[in-house]
Amino acid sequence: MSGDDAVVVEPAAAPLGETMDLMTALQLVLRKSLAHGGLVRGLHEGAKAIEKHAAQLCVMAEDCNQPDYLKLVKALCADHNVSLISVPSAKTLGEWAGDCLADGRPTRFVNLCKIDSEGKARKVVGCSCVVVKDYGEETPGLHIVQEHVKSN
Repeated sequence: MSGDDAVVVEPAAAPLGETMDLMTALQLVLRKSLAHGGLVRGLHEGAKAIEKHAAQLCVMAEDCNQPDYLKLVKALCADHNVSLISVPSAKTLGEWAGDCLADGRPTRFVNLCKIDSEGKARKVVGCSCVVVKDYGEETPGLHIVQEHVKSN
């Protein structure tokens, strides 16, 4: 593999005829947003995006051990009418929002995980908050996420 050959690991889409669950759809949406440069990670960057009214969706980890962190993000989302979705684990969110190539090299400035030769995430760093500023392109996963947001 030469230095120019970069393979981004994409989650498998649901087979035809089967519906995708919310977490798989959210993973696809985060990957597309990351690929289009529309994803910010962390409290500081997320709060800036929300306050500038650039945020379209906020994703938080339920297992965050900082109650003030959770209250602040929830309050910002409520004040600025930003949809909020919770995921069970910060490690899972870090893997989904991770900025890795299949060979483990970072694609941007923040590398939240490394992908081994078998395509499995290793050394995943947790991420408690991710904000989507730009969804990128429309996907079936995006429609599932948007339907979930409308219904809640």
